[in-house]
Amino acid sequence: MITKLYNDNPNVREVRHIADMLRNGGVVIVPTDTLYAFACSMEHKRAVEEIAQLKGFKIKQAKYSMLCSSLSQASEYVRAMDKEVFALLKRCLPGPFTFIMEASGNVPRNYQNSNKTIGIRVPDNEILRAIIEEVGAPLIATSVRPIGEDDEVENYTDPELIHDRFGSRVDVVVDGGIADAEPSTVIDCSDGAELLRQGKGVVDL
Repeated sequence: MITKLYNDNPNVREVRHIADMLRNGGVVIVPTDTLYAFACSMEHKRAVEEIAQLKGFKIKQAKYSMLCSSLSQASEYVRAMDKEVFALLKRCLPGPFTFIMEASGNVPRNYQNSNKTIGIRVPDNEILRAIIEEVGAPLIATSVRPIGEDDEVENYTDPELIHDRFGSRVDVVVDGGIADAEPSTVIDCSDGAELLRQGKGVVDL
C-alpha cells in the first residue's frame, strides 16, 4: 500500500492511521529530509527484526537511528549534554543530521551500539514529525538502501520505485515526494563533536 501525504499540510486522518499501524507493530517506509527510511516502534522487537531482514544485516550488527519529533523529545533518550553539544544540536535541528549520543536508560539495549550510543535524528520533514508526534514516542529507523547494494540511487529516492520493491513487505509506503539522494551528516557527540560522515547537512564544529 502507498499513501500520498504533503509536507506542507499532512492529512490528519492518514497520519493517525499510520501511527496506529506503528503502535500495533507495523513496519512502514517514511520520507525524511534525506533518504527514505524503514521505521517502526521501539516497543516491538519483531518489527525491528523485520527491518534488519529488509536492510540485509544481522540484528546484533545493526546501526539504527532514533527519529524524534523535537530536540526536547530526543533529550529524554540521551544522557545529559554539556552546553556546547546542546548548542550544536539546537543550531542544527530539525535538519539533515544524525548525532551519535550516549544513550540513556530509556533506550532499550537492543538499539544501542556496542559502546552504548544511539544515533539521534530530528528530520526537517513535517510528514514524519507529525507521525512521530501522533505515535507519542520516537521511531527506530534506518535508510531503505540495503547493505552492499550499488543500484542507482534513484531507486531509493522515488517512492513509486520503493513501493515496487518493498510494498509487499511493509505495511505502508508513505509517499512524500522524491527524496534527496544524499544521506544525513553524522556527527559523533559521545565525546566532544567529531564529524564521521559528511552528507547533506553542513555545520561548523
